[in-house]
Amino acid sequence: MDRQATLDQLEQLLPIATQWATEQERRVLCEGVRLSETELTDAKSIGVRNPERVRLLRVDTIPVPAHPMLRAAAASISFLTSAPSGLALEYGIFIRADRWRERGLIAHELVHTAQYQRLGGILPFLRTYIFQCATVGYRNAPLELEAIATSARIGG
Repeated sequence: MDRQATLDQLEQLLPIATQWATEQERRVLCEGVRLSETELTDAKSIGVRNPERVRLLRVDTIPVPAHPMLRAAAASISFLTSAPSGLALEYGIFIRADRWRERGLIAHELVHTAQYQRLGGILPFLRTYIFQCATVGYRNAPLELEAIATSARIGG
């Protein structure tokens, strides 16, 4: 699936992506751990509302959707294909084990949590994020650039 096809199918894929993200967030909220005091302070400075609700889950690999169309769409925009180190799904954040408790990475993911909140939740975030990745590329997506800049400021 190419980028244009991803854009064409965005509205069809969004409910599937939202369901997957909601299920994964639920898993992190059930199995994950609370933020440390430093991470809570970082979350507040980033603008995360209710940072005490955020949970981190240590995993060997970041999960990817099993749905074939969702997998193909993610691959077409180079999302979740290069062994990501973290993944924020609103209040639930996956962190790969080899980067566990790395301040800059957690700050990066907390920026995404704040973006979910600012945009109105999982569906509006995914709509914006996927559109940006499909049109300007993952590395140039404004939401991603915001996370990169903020994590560099906080995590060094």
